[in-house]
Amino acid sequence: MKILVIRFSSIGDIVLTTPVVRCLKTQLGCEVHYATKKEYASVLHGNPYIDKFHFLENDLDALIKQFKSEKFDYVIDLHNNLRTSHIKLRLGGKWSRFNKLNIQKWLLVNFKTNRLPDIHIVNRYIQTAEKLGITYDGKGLDFFIKPEEELDVLRLLPTEFREKYVCLVPGAKFATKSIPVEKCVEIIQNISRPIIILGGPAEAKTGEAIAQLSGRDDVLNFCGKISLGKSAGVIQHAHSVITADTGLMHIAASFDKKIISVWGNTVPEFGMYPLLPENGRGKSIISEVKGLSCRPCSKIGYAECPKGHFKCMYEQNTQLISQYSA
Repeated sequence: MKILVIRFSSIGDIVLTTPVVRCLKTQLGCEVHYATKKEYASVLHGNPYIDKFHFLENDLDALIKQFKSEKFDYVIDLHNNLRTSHIKLRLGGKWSRFNKLNIQKWLLVNFKTNRLPDIHIVNRYIQTAEKLGITYDGKGLDFFIKPEEELDVLRLLPTEFREKYVCLVPGAKFATKSIPVEKCVEIIQNISRPIIILGGPAEAKTGEAIAQLSGRDDVLNFCGKISLGKSAGVIQHAHSVITADTGLMHIAASFDKKIISVWGNTVPEFGMYPLLPENGRGKSIISEVKGLSCRPCSKIGYAECPKGHFKCMYEQNTQLISQYSA
Protein backbone atom coordinates (compact mmCIF):
# COMPACT_ATOMS: atom_id res chain seq x y z
CA MET A 1 0.00 0.00 0.00
CA LYS A 2 1.24 3.49 -0.90
CA ILE A 3 -0.08 6.33 1.28
CA LEU A 4 0.32 10.10 0.92
CA VAL A 5 0.18 12.39 3.98
CA ILE A 6 -0.34 16.12 3.32
CA ARG A 7 0.51 18.95 5.72
CA PHE A 8 1.97 22.03 4.04
CA SER A 9 2.77 24.17 7.11
CA SER A 10 4.01 25.15 9.62
CA ILE A 11 6.79 23.92 11.93
CA GLY A 12 4.70 22.97 14.95
CA ASP A 13 1.78 21.62 12.92
CA ILE A 14 4.10 19.40 10.89
CA VAL A 15 5.82 18.04 14.01
CA LEU A 16 2.37 17.21 15.39
CA THR A 17 1.68 14.97 12.37
CA THR A 18 4.73 12.76 12.95
CA PRO A 19 2.91 10.16 15.11
CA VAL A 20 0.57 9.49 12.16
CA VAL A 21 3.54 8.88 9.87
CA ARG A 22 5.25 6.61 12.41
CA CYS A 23 2.12 4.57 13.11
CA LEU A 24 1.39 4.13 9.40
CA LYS A 25 4.89 2.81 8.80
CA THR A 26 5.29 0.63 11.88
CA GLN A 27 1.76 -0.77 12.06
CA LEU A 28 0.92 -1.19 8.37
CA GLY A 29 4.38 -1.52 6.83
CA CYS A 30 3.20 0.65 3.94
CA GLU A 31 5.11 3.05 1.71
CA VAL A 32 4.65 6.51 3.21
CA HIS A 33 4.98 9.71 1.16
CA TYR A 34 4.75 13.19 2.70
CA ALA A 35 3.87 16.48 1.00
CA THR A 36 4.81 19.82 2.53
CA LYS A 37 6.20 23.20 1.50
CA LYS A 38 9.86 23.22 0.49
CA GLU A 39 10.69 25.73 3.23
CA TYR A 40 9.72 23.16 5.88
CA ALA A 41 11.85 20.30 4.55
CA SER A 42 14.21 20.53 7.54
CA VAL A 43 11.34 19.76 9.94
CA LEU A 44 11.09 16.23 8.57
CA HIS A 45 14.70 15.65 7.50
CA GLY A 46 15.97 12.20 8.43
CA ASN A 47 12.55 10.87 9.45
CA PRO A 48 12.97 7.10 8.94
CA TYR A 49 9.23 6.55 8.62
CA ILE A 50 8.93 8.60 5.41
CA ASP A 51 9.91 6.92 2.13
CA LYS A 52 9.57 9.90 -0.20
CA PHE A 53 8.93 13.65 0.00
CA HIS A 54 6.95 15.87 -2.32
CA PHE A 55 7.59 19.59 -1.94
CA LEU A 56 5.27 22.44 -2.85
CA GLU A 57 7.14 25.47 -4.12
CA ASN A 58 5.25 27.71 -6.56
CA ASP A 59 3.67 25.27 -9.00
CA LEU A 60 0.67 23.38 -7.61
CA ASP A 61 -0.05 21.81 -11.01
CA ALA A 62 3.43 20.28 -11.09
CA LEU A 63 2.88 18.83 -7.62
CA ILE A 64 -0.47 17.31 -8.66
CA LYS A 65 1.25 15.80 -11.68
CA GLN A 66 3.75 14.16 -9.30
CA PHE A 67 0.90 12.79 -7.22
CA LYS A 68 -0.86 11.32 -10.25
CA SER A 69 2.31 9.52 -11.34
CA GLU A 70 2.60 7.84 -7.92
CA LYS A 71 -0.87 6.23 -8.06
CA PHE A 72 -1.49 6.43 -4.31
CA ASP A 73 -3.80 3.92 -2.68
CA TYR A 74 -4.86 6.43 -0.05
CA VAL A 75 -4.39 10.11 0.81
CA ILE A 76 -4.53 11.49 4.37
CA ASP A 77 -5.16 15.24 4.30
CA LEU A 78 -4.04 16.70 7.62
CA HIS A 79 -4.25 20.28 6.37
CA ASN A 80 -7.76 20.52 4.89
CA ASN A 81 -7.72 23.90 3.18
CA LEU A 82 -8.66 25.23 -0.26
CA ARG A 83 -5.41 24.04 -1.77
CA THR A 84 -5.84 20.46 -0.60
CA SER A 85 -9.49 20.56 -1.69
CA HIS A 86 -8.29 21.45 -5.18
CA ILE A 87 -5.79 18.59 -5.08
CA LYS A 88 -8.55 16.16 -4.05
CA LEU A 89 -10.75 17.33 -6.91
CA ARG A 90 -7.95 16.84 -9.44
CA LEU A 91 -6.47 13.66 -8.00
CA GLY A 92 -9.51 11.68 -6.93
CA GLY A 93 -9.06 8.33 -5.19
CA LYS A 94 -9.58 7.43 -1.54
CA TRP A 95 -9.09 10.22 1.01
CA SER A 96 -9.48 10.97 4.70
CA ARG A 97 -9.58 14.63 5.74
CA PHE A 98 -8.79 16.15 9.12
CA ASN A 99 -11.74 17.85 10.79
CA LYS A 100 -10.51 21.24 11.96
CA LEU A 101 -13.57 21.78 14.17
CA ASN A 102 -13.72 25.41 13.03
CA ILE A 103 -17.27 25.91 14.32
CA GLN A 104 -16.30 24.73 17.80
CA LYS A 105 -13.23 26.98 17.77
CA TRP A 106 -15.36 29.91 16.63
CA LEU A 107 -17.76 29.32 19.53
CA LEU A 108 -14.89 29.26 22.02
CA VAL A 109 -13.29 32.44 20.61
CA ASN A 110 -16.48 34.46 20.18
CA PHE A 111 -18.79 33.19 22.93
CA LYS A 112 -16.31 31.45 25.29
CA THR A 113 -18.41 28.30 24.91
CA ASN A 114 -16.21 25.24 24.79
CA ARG A 115 -17.62 22.45 22.59
CA LEU A 116 -14.19 21.09 21.64
CA PRO A 117 -13.39 17.45 22.47
CA ASP A 118 -11.02 17.01 25.41
CA ILE A 119 -8.33 15.25 23.37
CA HIS A 120 -4.99 16.30 21.92
CA ILE A 121 -4.80 17.26 18.25
CA VAL A 122 -2.42 14.33 17.70
CA ASN A 123 -5.20 11.92 18.64
CA ARG A 124 -7.50 13.75 16.25
CA TYR A 125 -4.88 13.40 13.50
CA ILE A 126 -4.72 9.67 14.28
CA GLN A 127 -8.53 9.48 14.05
CA THR A 128 -8.26 10.82 10.49
CA ALA A 129 -6.36 7.65 9.54
CA GLU A 130 -8.12 5.18 11.85
CA LYS A 131 -10.10 3.56 9.03
CA LEU A 132 -6.78 2.21 7.77
CA GLY A 133 -6.41 0.32 11.05
CA ILE A 134 -3.81 2.37 12.93
CA THR A 135 -3.93 3.37 16.60
CA TYR A 136 -1.80 5.83 18.54
CA ASP A 137 1.27 4.10 20.01
CA GLY A 138 1.86 6.53 22.88
CA LYS A 139 5.40 7.37 21.79
CA GLY A 140 4.89 11.09 21.37
CA LEU A 141 6.31 13.28 18.61
CA ASP A 142 9.35 12.84 16.38
CA PHE A 143 12.13 15.22 15.36
CA PHE A 144 15.42 14.04 13.91
CA ILE A 145 18.62 16.10 13.95
CA LYS A 146 21.31 15.76 11.30
CA PRO A 147 24.47 14.14 12.79
CA GLU A 148 26.60 17.10 11.67
CA GLU A 149 24.24 19.56 13.36
CA GLU A 150 24.36 17.48 16.55
CA LEU A 151 28.17 17.76 16.54
CA ASP A 152 27.98 21.50 15.86
CA VAL A 153 25.68 21.96 18.85
CA LEU A 154 28.15 20.24 21.18
CA ARG A 155 30.89 22.55 19.90
CA LEU A 156 28.60 25.55 20.23
CA LEU A 157 27.71 25.05 23.88
CA PRO A 158 30.18 26.30 26.50
CA THR A 159 31.38 23.43 28.69
CA GLU A 160 29.90 25.00 31.80
CA PHE A 161 26.48 25.17 30.11
CA ARG A 162 26.07 21.55 29.07
CA GLU A 163 22.95 19.84 30.46
CA LYS A 164 22.57 22.67 33.00
CA TYR A 165 20.97 25.52 31.07
CA VAL A 166 17.36 26.58 30.55
CA CYS A 167 16.09 27.32 27.04
CA LEU A 168 13.87 30.37 26.68
CA VAL A 169 11.73 30.61 23.53
CA PRO A 170 9.98 34.00 23.72
CA GLY A 171 8.71 34.45 20.18
CA ALA A 172 5.87 33.08 18.08
CA LYS A 173 4.36 33.83 14.69
CA PHE A 174 1.94 36.30 16.26
CA ALA A 175 2.76 38.97 18.84
CA THR A 176 -0.17 38.00 21.06
CA LYS A 177 1.34 34.51 21.48
CA SER A 178 4.81 35.88 22.28
CA ILE A 179 6.25 36.50 25.75
CA PRO A 180 7.04 40.25 26.10
CA VAL A 181 10.69 41.25 26.56
CA GLU A 182 10.16 42.66 30.05
CA LYS A 183 8.40 39.49 31.22
CA CYS A 184 11.28 37.41 29.85
CA VAL A 185 13.73 39.53 31.82
CA GLU A 186 11.66 38.98 34.98
CA ILE A 187 11.74 35.23 34.37
CA ILE A 188 15.52 35.22 33.88
CA GLN A 189 16.12 37.25 37.04
CA ASN A 190 14.68 34.40 39.13
CA ILE A 191 16.63 31.58 37.45
CA SER A 192 20.10 30.68 38.68
CA ARG A 193 20.93 28.43 35.74
CA PRO A 194 22.49 29.70 32.48
CA ILE A 195 19.97 30.72 29.82
CA ILE A 196 19.96 30.19 26.05
CA ILE A 197 17.40 32.21 24.08
CA LEU A 198 16.12 30.51 20.93
CA GLY A 199 14.10 31.69 17.96
CA GLY A 200 14.28 32.45 14.26
CA PRO A 201 15.57 35.54 12.41
CA ALA A 202 12.34 37.41 13.26
CA GLU A 203 13.23 37.14 16.96
CA ALA A 204 16.87 38.20 16.61
CA LYS A 205 16.36 41.73 17.96
CA THR A 206 14.02 40.50 20.69
CA GLY A 207 16.58 37.93 21.82
CA GLU A 208 19.33 40.52 21.87
CA ALA A 209 17.21 42.94 23.90
CA ILE A 210 16.41 40.23 26.45
CA ALA A 211 20.06 39.23 26.77
CA GLN A 212 21.23 42.82 27.23
CA LEU A 213 18.50 43.80 29.69
CA SER A 214 19.17 40.70 31.79
CA GLY A 215 22.62 42.11 32.62
CA ARG A 216 24.05 38.58 32.82
CA ASP A 217 27.04 37.06 31.07
CA ASP A 218 25.50 33.57 31.17
CA VAL A 219 22.53 34.54 29.00
CA LEU A 220 23.21 33.71 25.34
CA ASN A 221 21.07 34.84 22.43
CA PHE A 222 20.97 32.30 19.58
CA CYS A 223 17.88 33.77 17.88
CA GLY A 224 18.42 33.90 14.13
CA LYS A 225 22.01 32.69 14.52
CA ILE A 226 21.56 28.92 14.18
CA SER A 227 19.45 26.58 12.05
CA LEU A 228 16.26 24.87 13.14
CA GLY A 229 18.16 21.59 13.51
CA LYS A 230 20.78 23.17 15.74
CA SER A 231 18.08 24.90 17.78
CA ALA A 232 16.51 21.46 18.25
CA GLY A 233 19.90 20.15 19.37
CA VAL A 234 20.20 22.93 21.94
CA ILE A 235 16.74 22.02 23.25
CA GLN A 236 17.67 18.34 23.37
CA HIS A 237 20.56 19.05 25.74
CA ALA A 238 18.68 21.58 27.93
CA HIS A 239 17.66 21.05 31.54
CA SER A 240 14.23 22.56 30.85
CA VAL A 241 12.43 24.74 28.30
CA ILE A 242 10.31 27.85 28.86
CA THR A 243 8.39 28.57 25.69
CA ALA A 244 5.55 30.42 24.07
CA ASP A 245 2.93 28.48 22.11
CA THR A 246 5.12 27.90 19.05
CA GLY A 247 6.88 25.28 16.95
CA LEU A 248 9.90 24.86 19.22
CA MET A 249 7.50 23.94 22.02
CA HIS A 250 6.49 20.84 20.07
CA ILE A 251 10.11 20.06 19.20
CA ALA A 252 10.88 20.19 22.93
CA ALA A 253 8.03 17.72 23.50
CA SER A 254 9.55 15.39 20.90
CA PHE A 255 12.65 15.16 23.13
CA ASP A 256 10.56 14.46 26.24
CA LYS A 257 11.79 17.59 28.04
CA LYS A 258 10.50 19.46 31.05
CA ILE A 259 8.41 22.18 29.39
CA ILE A 260 6.86 25.30 30.87
CA SER A 261 4.55 26.61 28.14
CA VAL A 262 3.37 30.21 28.52
CA TRP A 263 -0.02 30.88 26.93
CA GLY A 264 -1.24 34.30 25.79
CA ASN A 265 -4.26 34.78 23.54
CA THR A 266 -4.50 31.07 22.66
CA VAL A 267 -5.55 28.33 25.08
CA PRO A 268 -4.56 24.68 25.64
CA GLU A 269 -8.21 23.72 25.05
CA PHE A 270 -7.52 24.03 21.32
CA GLY A 271 -5.68 20.73 21.81
CA MET A 272 -2.16 21.80 20.88
CA TYR A 273 -0.44 21.75 24.26
CA PRO A 274 2.86 19.81 24.59
CA LEU A 275 2.36 16.08 23.99
CA LEU A 276 4.97 14.01 25.82
CA PRO A 277 5.53 10.26 25.38
CA GLU A 278 3.47 8.08 27.68
CA ASN A 279 5.59 6.89 30.64
CA GLY A 280 8.36 9.31 29.65
CA ARG A 281 10.56 11.37 31.94
CA GLY A 282 9.46 14.79 30.72
CA LYS A 283 6.91 17.08 32.29
CA SER A 284 4.49 19.64 30.86
CA ILE A 285 3.52 22.65 32.97
CA ILE A 286 0.97 25.14 31.65
CA SER A 287 1.23 28.81 32.64
CA GLU A 288 -1.77 30.94 31.77
CA VAL A 289 -3.83 33.79 33.17
CA LYS A 290 -7.20 32.34 34.08
CA GLY A 291 -10.45 34.28 34.29
CA LEU A 292 -9.90 36.81 31.50
CA SER A 293 -13.21 37.40 29.72
CA CYS A 294 -11.42 38.25 26.47
CA ARG A 295 -9.41 35.03 26.24
CA PRO A 296 -9.08 33.30 23.81
CA CYS A 297 -9.43 36.22 21.42
CA SER A 298 -8.31 34.21 18.40
CA LYS A 299 -7.52 30.62 17.43
CA ILE A 300 -4.25 31.89 15.92
CA GLY A 301 -3.17 35.34 17.07
CA TYR A 302 -2.84 39.05 16.30
CA ALA A 303 -0.11 41.58 15.68
CA GLU A 304 -1.24 43.35 18.87
CA CYS A 305 -3.73 42.87 21.67
CA PRO A 306 -7.23 43.79 20.42
CA LYS A 307 -8.07 45.20 23.85
CA GLY A 308 -4.80 47.10 24.20
CA HIS A 309 -3.90 45.71 27.65
CA PHE A 310 -2.35 42.30 26.81
CA LYS A 311 -3.21 41.03 30.28
CA CYS A 312 -2.89 37.40 29.14
CA MET A 313 0.87 37.93 29.09
CA TYR A 314 1.51 40.92 31.36
CA GLU A 315 -0.31 39.27 34.28
CA GLN A 316 1.70 36.03 34.02
CA ASN A 317 3.30 34.94 37.31
CA THR A 318 6.95 35.05 36.23
CA GLN A 319 8.22 33.96 39.64
CA LEU A 320 6.28 30.70 39.36
CA ILE A 321 7.45 30.20 35.77
CA SER A 322 11.05 30.57 36.98
CA GLN A 323 10.49 28.12 39.83
CA TYR A 324 8.97 25.53 37.51
CA SER A 325 12.14 25.55 35.37
CA ALA A 326 14.39 24.50 38.28
